[in-house]
Amino acid sequence: MPDIVLATLNAKYIHASFGLRYLMANLGELRDRACMAEFVINQQPLEIVEAILAKEPRIVGFGVYIWNVEQTTEVVALLKRIRPELIVILGGPEVSYETEGQEIVALADHVITGEADVKFAEVCRELLSDTGTPACGVSEGREECLPHIIAAELPALNQLASPYELYTDEDLKNRVIYVEASRGCPFTCEFCLSSLDIPVRAFATDAFLASMQRLLDRGATQFKFVDRTFNLHLPTSTAILQFFLDRWREGLFLHFEMVPDRLPEQLRGLIRQFPAGAVQFEVGIQTFDDATSKNISRRQNLDRLADNFRFLREETGVHIHADLIVGLPGEGIESFGRGFDRLVRLGPQEIQIGILKRLRGTPIVRHDDEYRMIYAPHPPYEILSTRDIPFEQMQRMRRFARYWDIVANSGHFTATLKLLWQSAESPFAEFLRFSDWLHAKLGRTHQIALHVTAQALFDFLVNESALDRDLVATTLEADWHRTPSREALNLRGHHMAAKTIEKRANQRQARHTQEAAARSV
Repeated sequence: MPDIVLATLNAKYIHASFGLRYLMANLGELRDRACMAEFVINQQPLEIVEAILAKEPRIVGFGVYIWNVEQTTEVVALLKRIRPELIVILGGPEVSYETEGQEIVALADHVITGEADVKFAEVCRELLSDTGTPACGVSEGREECLPHIIAAELPALNQLASPYELYTDEDLKNRVIYVEASRGCPFTCEFCLSSLDIPVRAFATDAFLASMQRLLDRGATQFKFVDRTFNLHLPTSTAILQFFLDRWREGLFLHFEMVPDRLPEQLRGLIRQFPAGAVQFEVGIQTFDDATSKNISRRQNLDRLADNFRFLREETGVHIHADLIVGLPGEGIESFGRGFDRLVRLGPQEIQIGILKRLRGTPIVRHDDEYRMIYAPHPPYEILSTRDIPFEQMQRMRRFARYWDIVANSGHFTATLKLLWQSAESPFAEFLRFSDWLHAKLGRTHQIALHVTAQALFDFLVNESALDRDLVATTLEADWHRTPSREALNLRGHHMAAKTIEKRANQRQARHTQEAAARSV
């Protein structure tokens, strides 16, 4: 039985925990005395507790994040109730800041703040050694005890053991494979935890690419880079792109987060060579409003951003996933709408509309009084209202974001979507009108079947927007024939049968690629 269990609750099975694999890889001589246990947040806490206790560990380390803190708190409470002597160590961004007052922190024996890759092993050695410092718990407070809150020093990246060998064959086949060539971010956006990670630190490129080669040799095809600014350092970016281009094979997919206004010709030349849909760029724009950008200490060159989008859409097959945030201090719905329309005109395949979250440790709280920022008290700490967006209007925007994801980002209705605003000045205003109508009709934002969405689009476009019935039906029919569905659809008396398409990875990106290919024929 292992002395150490490294555990976390993932949002979904497909998300393999990168953090646990780093901790495991860097346990040194303790690695043979440890194991990993990954769960998902919709599992019953008692089942998780049973699985952990069945391993009879002395130490359990939990990775705690905004998406799993509530469920992990319940699991830790149950573990300490059943086995009070079990040593619980926490780490992760949710418990690295503002630890005072957190229930889960009070329950745990120790909390390691910051990057715990090396510190976790040090603490475990101390706790498991015969002569080591005792873990005496929170309440005793004896000087010889290990501290309750333990701050981790920044590890030297090139001295870290690689976590990539800990991805199993099952992981490579069925789960997202996370990789990183650097840590940190040079920007100071006040809503983001990465703004606290200064300076940017890079792994040795040769060693990193050697790890990627081993993953490729084992059959990996899906690589999600978690670097906050992939294209910040040109030599590294070009080396990575050239590496994958030289080893290109069918099914390879690369995801990068990029700085939207930094895309020099050297990178452009490489990006042009990748097949359509093979590369996805996640582009954090967040706001187009200059005053709001200043409020959150965000810098970006909007002219260069627009030129880079034009290049990516007209000269490459890159899938662009662009982010905007609702509820930033000083931005109202009208300003957000103008930015949304501007982004629609730039043509990304997906626009992710996020609701502002108050992440622990971020300096955005300095705006709370002036802009009357009111956040939910429980994870994910989303904004409820601001000076510029009252609660009722914020709810409208939540529905807008959800329906946009269902209709636009899904890729199911790429042709039909354009009918919504083909003769309107503002895509935002038209989709908001559809969002209000759809909510009045359905009364819900989740568990909406695909055929229900399709029928709702037809009804709205024909009855509310007065578009030609045959045009709408023909356009919807074209979308439907690109879409896997178990349901048939009947419009204007014409039966559209259910169509099954072989399931594959990155289906949303594939649907957008199919639509683009159809337009080019």
